[in-house]
This record gives sequence, structure tokens and C-alpha cells, in this order.
Amino acid sequence: MSRSTPKAGFRLGIYVFKDAEIVDYAAPYGVFSVARRLDPALDAFLIADALRPVQTQAGMTVLPNYSFADAPAMDAFLIPGGFGTRQEMYNGRLHSYIRSLPSQCLLTSVCTGSWIYGQMGLLDELPATNRKEPDRLEASGAGLVPIDRLAQIAPKAQISRSRVVDAGRIITAGGIASGMEMGFYLLERAGYDQSFIEDVARIMEYADAYALYRSDRHIIDQS
Repeated sequence: MSRSTPKAGFRLGIYVFKDAEIVDYAAPYGVFSVARRLDPALDAFLIADALRPVQTQAGMTVLPNYSFADAPAMDAFLIPGGFGTRQEMYNGRLHSYIRSLPSQCLLTSVCTGSWIYGQMGLLDELPATNRKEPDRLEASGAGLVPIDRLAQIAPKAQISRSRVVDAGRIITAGGIASGMEMGFYLLERAGYDQSFIEDVARIMEYADAYALYRSDRHIIDQS
């Protein structure tokens, strides 16, 4: 996919499932929502296993725009994290859907969403990241910090502590709020220049944070 010429009508499909983390999916959606003010051809939508309401983290319920059966066209597919990823790692329907996506469709994730790609073996020999800061349960020793759990799930992956990791087709982002950086980075992968992206960040009053996090990347040279 070109990184210099914007792809007309770039479409981001965001997977929602039971107990998906709200910020993980809402942040990249929000970036695209604001970016559409500058280029209405951009699109973001929610996709689920079935076309029915989905209760995500903390009881927040959303209605997906598409189901797997609808097979919507998209340029990037994003899996958020959240408690629900523990079940989604073993969701055969999701795995089949991911494998059915065309090779030019980017596979992306925020936080523990990368566990699913790891469970599928898609991160073997590739760099990937996950949340690095423990919650109280993880800090107590009763559980693993997600990035350490990723190392167990995908022992052949190259674990990176960067906020955004671009391994070519697969792009992973670290913790919960890194969904913002994933949204901005996908605009870059779609071919938008820095002035466009910086304008989106400015409108969102996120310019300083964008400038700070922009260098926290691990990118495989695709040339």
C-alpha cells in the first residue's frame, strides 16, 4: 500500500465483541471521524460476528454496521483489546474471517487484540507489542502484564515495547490509549502527509501528544 499517495476512500473496519475495551476501539474511530472533516472519502465502521447489539467493556453497548456475513470491503481491520480477547483468541469464526480477508487488507490491533494474531501464528518472526503497564491485579502477581502474556502466546514473535509496531501487513499498538496513535498511523499508511495528520491532531487538541508519541514506533523497512 502506498505511503505517499492517499488511497481514495480508505476504509477502517473495527471489530467489536463482548467486553472489548471502549477506548481501544473508540479512539481510532474518533481519529477517523475527525479526519473525515478534511477528507469525507475516509470511512470507519464497526463489524461484529452477527448484526446485533454488542455489550463491550463496562456495559457500553454498540450496534455494529456490518456482520462477518456482509463481508464489507475495507483497507484495514482492527481488533481492540479488553477482557473479551481471552475468549476471542479461541473464536474459530473470527479466525476464519481474518484468514479470508484479502492480502492487501492491513491487520491491526490495539492492546491485547494482538493476542489473537499471536494465537493464530500470524506474529511468528515478526515484531509486535501490547500493553506494558500492569493493572492492580497484574501488579499483585496474580496475572501477567499483557506484553509478557503475548510473549507466551506467540513465543516466535519479536516482542517490542514501542507504542506502534509496523511489521508490514500487521500493525500492533501498545496500551489502551495507543488507539489514538494507531488511528493517526493508519492515516499515514493510507498515504496522507504529515500536514494533514497534524491538522487532525490539532483539531482534536492532541497536537502535543501526537508530536511526543510519533517517534515511539518500531517499523520494518518494507523497501
